[in-house]
Amino acid sequence: MLDLFTIFSKGGIVLWCFQSTSQIFAPSVNALIRSVILQERTGNHSFEHDSLRLQYKLDNEFELVFVVAYQKILQLSYVDKFLNDIHLEFRDCFKNELEHSSWFYNFEFEHAYRTVLERAEHWSRSQAKIPKQMRTFDESQKSKKTVASMIERKNDKDDKKPAKIQDAPKQELPKHQVEHNGELDEETLIANRMKLAQKMAGQKKKADKHIRDLEVNSESEDSSDQEEIEQSKQQVQKKTSMFSMFKSLVGSKSLKQEDMLPVLEKLKDHLITKNVAADIAQKLCDSVGTKLEGKILGTFDSVANTVKATLTDALVQILSPKRRIDILRDALEAKNSNRPYVMTFCGVNGVGKSTNLAKICFWLIENNFRVLIAACDTFRAGAVEQLRTHMRHLNALHPPEKHGNQSMVQLYEKGYGKDAAGIAMEAIRFAKDSRIDVVLVDTAGRMQDNEPLMRALAKLIKVNEPDLVLFVGEALVGNEAVDQLVKFNQALADYSQSANPHMIDGIVLTKFDTIDDKVGAAITMTYITGQPIVFVGTGQTYTDLKSLNAKAVVHALMK
Repeated sequence: MLDLFTIFSKGGIVLWCFQSTSQIFAPSVNALIRSVILQERTGNHSFEHDSLRLQYKLDNEFELVFVVAYQKILQLSYVDKFLNDIHLEFRDCFKNELEHSSWFYNFEFEHAYRTVLERAEHWSRSQAKIPKQMRTFDESQKSKKTVASMIERKNDKDDKKPAKIQDAPKQELPKHQVEHNGELDEETLIANRMKLAQKMAGQKKKADKHIRDLEVNSESEDSSDQEEIEQSKQQVQKKTSMFSMFKSLVGSKSLKQEDMLPVLEKLKDHLITKNVAADIAQKLCDSVGTKLEGKILGTFDSVANTVKATLTDALVQILSPKRRIDILRDALEAKNSNRPYVMTFCGVNGVGKSTNLAKICFWLIENNFRVLIAACDTFRAGAVEQLRTHMRHLNALHPPEKHGNQSMVQLYEKGYGKDAAGIAMEAIRFAKDSRIDVVLVDTAGRMQDNEPLMRALAKLIKVNEPDLVLFVGEALVGNEAVDQLVKFNQALADYSQSANPHMIDGIVLTKFDTIDDKVGAAITMTYITGQPIVFVGTGQTYTDLKSLNAKAVVHALMK
């Protein structure tokens, strides 16, 4: 029932492959590599492409990828077990070759593959015969999200503090008891020892106050065994704390999920404080954990530094576009084809669509392109007047006298209450007849839950087929960005009535100068759409428009 199983290195060398049908799977596997592995989205272990579902497992020690593909209409419960078993089987069979990176070795693996697959299918059939039992509330995910679990109580914090050792009981001895040889009596010796212990404790002040082993009399030897057992239990518990986890895990060892969990939890909380949406932060940390599981640490590498460096690289990779949007080049190609280059701006209310449209218009004029602004916001009062004011100011900065008596910016408007798709179509036709290079289509702000307006936006994009659809979003938003982008993309897909709907191509991030180092919205928006941030708005003037520096954003995010 599996259509494809393949093992390949992260360098792209196929070590072994089994294919049960004549279907071509290369596009699906390449899509998995391009959209998941290279984009640091490996926390889900599943990917859908066309009619296929691909499940995969990473071997970070030997840099291998195990991929299974089957029709997504099927519900195969044994795939996870099969991947785990086949992963271990392949490592056991060819461990020597993998250690020496013998990628071109003749891996004879078909018999082992069929054996493991039959075993997994048999396990699935036996599991299906077992009656399913309903999970208890404690076993469910909801039990972890109750209000009571989020409340921190003072008593809980006090319980986490290390307990103090009580002083050893003193024996009642007669006063002034002195040995015949002139030595001090037993009571005086105990008192002196206690004073010495207190003096040493005052000299050695530590950040972590660990339980001390105090000297006791020879009469308490019977309880020493029990104390050693208790101390060993405490040492096991201390290893689970974050500090000891960081310090103890230095050296050549294989990373496990439980080793990385404290670090990943701390980094997830850090990302959330920097305005990354909570579920996106969780997915990023899951992806990093998957990527590092089984990786061998160097002698002087610590878990904390390794995880943080991997997360930093993943964030840079996410912000680095998988396809570069070069507006100037594309506009020049459209000009050579005797047609205008069309850009459509969409987004929710009040994020600065018209203002940033004017900034991009100024940038295009600076690069000697003539621009037509299509006023398709036919709902908001004053929207057309705002664009007319921008047109007047831009023409004042670039007067026609300096450009062969040609206006560099024109406004196409039909007033209010008209069909936005029709106005955009007429504006594009007018631009083509007038040999205008670029058309900027301004649309009305709309909430992602407003179905009539979302249908109107999908209609505008479907009818006019713009070259570029830009989503304008605020850098101030956190979790709201997830809802906005997902629903905008979903609406464009659902309401376009097309087999290949035109969805969001890029993002314009506004008000970037107001957030200091809380730049998490950039990560959230890019992760959701998989599309690049084309421009960043950094102020109120026409020149306050920048391209995104991925490394600078990640540096601000991780500090």
